[in-house]
Amino acid sequence: MGLLQDIAPDAAEAFLSVATSVTGRRWVGPAPGADRLTEALVQATGLADPVARVLVRLNVAPETATAYLSPALRDLLPDPLTLRDMHAAAARFLQAVARNERIAIFADYDVDGGASAALLLTWLRAMGRRATLYIPDRIDEGYGPNVPAMRALAREHDLIVCVDCGTLSHEPVAAAEGADVVILDHHLGGETLPAALAVVNPNRQDEDGALGHLCAAAVVFLMLVEAGRQLREQGAKGPNLLEFLDLVALATVADVAPLIGVNRALVRQGLAVMAQRRRPGLVALADVARLDTAPTSYTLGYVFGPRVNAGGRIGAADLGARLLATDDPHEAAALAQRLDALNTERREIEAAVRDAALEQAEGRGLDGPLVWAAGEGWHPGVVGIVAARLKEATGRPAVVIGLDGDEGKGSGRSVGGIDLGAAIHKVAGEGLLLKGGGHRMAAGLTVARDRLEPAMTRLSELLARQGAGRLGPADLRLDGLLMPGAATVELCESLERCGPFGQGAPAPRFAFPGVRITQAREVGTGHLKVRFDDGFGGGIDAIAFNALEGPMGQCLVQHGGARFHLAGRLEINVWQGRQRVQVKLEDAAPA
Repeated sequence: MGLLQDIAPDAAEAFLSVATSVTGRRWVGPAPGADRLTEALVQATGLADPVARVLVRLNVAPETATAYLSPALRDLLPDPLTLRDMHAAAARFLQAVARNERIAIFADYDVDGGASAALLLTWLRAMGRRATLYIPDRIDEGYGPNVPAMRALAREHDLIVCVDCGTLSHEPVAAAEGADVVILDHHLGGETLPAALAVVNPNRQDEDGALGHLCAAAVVFLMLVEAGRQLREQGAKGPNLLEFLDLVALATVADVAPLIGVNRALVRQGLAVMAQRRRPGLVALADVARLDTAPTSYTLGYVFGPRVNAGGRIGAADLGARLLATDDPHEAAALAQRLDALNTERREIEAAVRDAALEQAEGRGLDGPLVWAAGEGWHPGVVGIVAARLKEATGRPAVVIGLDGDEGKGSGRSVGGIDLGAAIHKVAGEGLLLKGGGHRMAAGLTVARDRLEPAMTRLSELLARQGAGRLGPADLRLDGLLMPGAATVELCESLERCGPFGQGAPAPRFAFPGVRITQAREVGTGHLKVRFDDGFGGGIDAIAFNALEGPMGQCLVQHGGARFHLAGRLEINVWQGRQRVQVKLEDAAPA
């Protein structure tokens, strides 16, 4: 069966003839040839048509469908030794453990860094060892190792393990005199590497990039896999690493790593581990967020991730890592409460910066290859989130910068197919940025105030060469049509098996054609609850968050009996122990 990789749907006619929806988007349906491939997949596997359509969109062939729906980590996990320096890194780590040496873990302040640190701390605790956790302050120290911190750590420790950072830290690593340094990272490397004992990074220049989609926590996990192998060769045994997959799953989704290959298996099995509620920190997070269902990839990215990140953004940088690493339920509950409060404060700060950034970006124009904004005193802890909001609103890479004195510190977020980290790294190499780097979907930078405009102009040029801006933001991609009566709990569960969904694997979206709105009312503050049916008894509920702030909410509230095409994602809503299907409504158009 041929796949759809080389078929571009962009030139196709608007799906259901919706060239401009009530939110201003064009609807794009399945690629040409998808119907034929879907039918072949249904016949070969017996799967429901909507499920087959999603698998076809994901380029899954009939002969691999069964394995895809049940990804096995043992079949997909790469040999750790395919990464350079891996054997040396694991051996030095085990040597420090065997000799009871003093170990320091230097981690980034985001979820990936916190989860990476927690993986090592949890493993060491299981082996009866401890380590010093060091996470730099976002504002005072910035990202990654710095000379004073590394020098101080080297005076008191024999081994420093840098996780989710360090690949570009030549001077700080050199300053760690008297201690060995091991780097476990995934950020884009330069032409030369720091003088560390080992630099394990799938995005080193001398790697083939086959594992470049791994987040740092996955790299740390592979190092622990190799450590376990070396222990077995010595006749010893390490902890059960399957119990660590909850942290790897959290980091993979929160760091917007593409959910392809082994990442799918890591997240799928990590979610299963998380559902067992064994890690006190994640249990406390679930309780403070009032979750009453098993976690999903959405939970990791939008419920857990922001709270773990909140400490590094506007509070104490180590709170998230401490929460993920603790084995004390009481400490976990206290840390989760504090992070939840910081997250609420972060949202308030973010809202003010977002409004100002959007106004500035609109004045500059939203139709170029890069959307950017810079403002005086914008909090460094929220510029990344605001960049993500601009990216979501415009469908373009976005950079947001907070100016302070002669410099500005910013973060960027990218869209599928555009490598923002490489572009920023190049601009830094050309001298237009003081510092810059990252990975495909997210990056950071420091720029001199007087070089801001030329730096952004150059970055825009580089992103344009990659194709940024060619696809307008007004495209909503849909997997096909669905009637309300067909939206069952069983279908939702079958669709969930095609996941996990996230970066590189968008969640299924369906259009409900020509339906009748039977109820539309506000719930909460600005949210819209809708009930619709097809006129034949197939009714279903839908929820549209913050819809009353935009055109879709007002249009549906004032429907006047007209029929609409509605589009969104299916989800299972649990209320008082009962499961019901509802639609997470994303768009609408007059039928």
